[in-house]
Amino acid sequence: MRSAADLRIGGLARLSTCDWPGQLVATIFAQGCPWDCPYCHNPDLLTAGEGALSWGEVIAFLETRVGLLDGVVFSGGEPTAQAAVTEAIQAVRDIGMTVGLHTGGPLPDRLAAVLPNLSWVGLDIKAPFADYEHVTRVAGSGDRALQSLRLLVASGAPFEARTTVHPDLLDAEALSRMADELATEGVRQWVVQAYRRTGVREGLLGASTLTEEDIPIRARSRFESFTFREA
Repeated sequence: MRSAADLRIGGLARLSTCDWPGQLVATIFAQGCPWDCPYCHNPDLLTAGEGALSWGEVIAFLETRVGLLDGVVFSGGEPTAQAAVTEAIQAVRDIGMTVGLHTGGPLPDRLAAVLPNLSWVGLDIKAPFADYEHVTRVAGSGDRALQSLRLLVASGAPFEARTTVHPDLLDAEALSRMADELATEGVRQWVVQAYRRTGVREGLLGASTLTEEDIPIRARSRFESFTFREA
């Protein structure tokens, strides 16, 4: 029988101020991801192997932080790549903590299963949906991401859509198309973050000097809230 103990964990940030906007959280980094984005800054988590920490160690720590932290974020890798994330999220809820999730939305059915137990989601939007394969290097990934976005919008759960931008992958025209697509789907909050070289695999992408002025004004104006995060 599957349990939270089956979750393969690549790391634990015991205190984070940036993984859930406005919240002090612990962040659990789950192993495994079905996509292979060239700007991934956790490439050591792309495959699942022997975990760096056991679930018992993680939940024991979290129990000492109930009432001190605002919540727990499951990140990765791609947390929904492991079926045991469902039980792990429930276990965190059972000790009285709220849960956030970072996801690219590659597995809409699994996202649907955990949504009722989530208080916030950070959804990574990679590209215009028809162009996803250019970034993820996986066919059909755009359709899955769009399904996940629609699930989130329909659920009413708080979330931010966010996009990492390197000019070699997304130009101004692509960003404008993305803005149109996201606004049409009901996204109200879009965060654009500049590509960071820290931790990424060498040779996949060169340096980037993206600034907020590089994001078309028309794209920025489509949302109730637009945020640019520098590298």
